[in-house]
Amino acid sequence: MADKTVTIEQTGSPIRRTADQRATLIGLGLNKMHKRTTLQDTPQVRGMINKVAHLVRVVDESK
Repeated sequence: MADKTVTIEQTGSPIRRTADQRATLIGLGLNKMHKRTTLQDTPQVRGMINKVAHLVRVVDESK
């Protein structure tokens, strides 16, 4: 399971969002619109994605 990755793209702006949502985006490696990042698919990362689901989209789920 350590080799599974998930690619996410930021689709929403952190302007007028709470500080914890902004911090979650930074923790995911996102800080600009339409930026993509690939992370390991862990429960912690999935929880962060769910927290800011209205600001990001999952682009690719690789094995």
